[in-house]
Amino acid sequence: MGTSLAFHFVFAALGVGLPLLMIVVEGLWLRTGDRRYYRLARTWSRAMLALFAIGAISGTTLAFELGLLWPVFMGNTGAVIGIPFTLEGFAFFIEAIFIGIYLHGWDRLSPRVHWLCSFPIALSGALSAASVVSVNAWMNTPAGFTLAHGVVVDVDPWKAVFNPAMPTEVLHTTLAAYVFTAFAVAALYALVLVRRPSDSEAALALRVAMLVALIAIPLQLVAGDMSSRFDAHSEPLKLAATEGQFATERGAPLRIGGLPDAAAHTTHFALEIPRLLSFLAFDDVNAPVRGVDAFPALEQPPVLAVHLAFDTMVGSGFTLLGIALWWAFATRLGGRVPARTLARAVVLSGVLALIAMEAGWLVTEEGRQPWIVVGFWRTSEAVTTAPALDLAFYGFSLIYVLLAVTLGWLLAHLHRRNEA
Repeated sequence: MGTSLAFHFVFAALGVGLPLLMIVVEGLWLRTGDRRYYRLARTWSRAMLALFAIGAISGTTLAFELGLLWPVFMGNTGAVIGIPFTLEGFAFFIEAIFIGIYLHGWDRLSPRVHWLCSFPIALSGALSAASVVSVNAWMNTPAGFTLAHGVVVDVDPWKAVFNPAMPTEVLHTTLAAYVFTAFAVAALYALVLVRRPSDSEAALALRVAMLVALIAIPLQLVAGDMSSRFDAHSEPLKLAATEGQFATERGAPLRIGGLPDAAAHTTHFALEIPRLLSFLAFDDVNAPVRGVDAFPALEQPPVLAVHLAFDTMVGSGFTLLGIALWWAFATRLGGRVPARTLARAVVLSGVLALIAMEAGWLVTEEGRQPWIVVGFWRTSEAVTTAPALDLAFYGFSLIYVLLAVTLGWLLAHLHRRNEA
């Protein structure tokens, strides 16, 4: 399931983020009349269709995996999580309808009406992702049901969907999709500029993507701070694991880097900034922060994995902010073609955005362990007991590798077609 989600997260994030870029470039074409924006909109609309198709296949495979790999989980919680999955289905169909209208309406609708048809695509894609993310948030902060003798009863669908973790997790994940897409598109066109510095259309595409990134990455850092503050109050064990905080401590330091040692109950080699964690989490430099050791050993997540993933996510995020600011000042917000060194840094930003997104997902999933639904069902109790899972793993992994290769081929083919 983890391998499948690692691939699907990329497909879904691009599917959520690319329509936003498409709205921007088509709107700029309507405003300026510059045909380069029009060509970019046409190219990105075809890429959007490829992503929608690949994402649909990938999501369908995940739906099968939920039943095959987690039958106990689905049996216990289906009455609750079926609601947001149903909402996701409605959003999916709305997106499909407007994609069809948009793609077939280039020469059939007025330019302004055609552009307006792209807004439901972006909105329904974001709502589709939000519905699925609300399920993950519910697994972290379950709400909207009663457990009577091991059976889920008295389901309140709105409390389940709008569970405590839902607002921060949906915001953080949606912004992650926009950040990743913006930097990925920028990286692609920066690579083109490294090879052909005079390509004006690539320079234009790079500028649009980097301007979106320049807006999205600071917002993402703020959303990340909101998420950590939420964890401090509602998921203190996850916060302790992300920060490598083993002992409960007043005026807890913020640890940058380091290697948590669960056996020694300490984090080695970390750069510690005194009292900063208490201040960031509770706005009080002397506030107590509960450590991992304050919780039962059987409920503690793998601190080393969670801390390293968290540091990777945060470090990548601040590096992305630095690259975006470097690009803004060096090119005067895209008024100049970036120098070769800067263009290569932008290419690197696409990789860093992918790493940050995947690391953030690992923090969410590993930080919840050993629970699949915190406080109710353990992961070990929910997983299938069917034999020969290694064969299923190889089969599903092959499917996702083939999907990734197919998507890469399609996007490369669209780029070459646009160049021609």
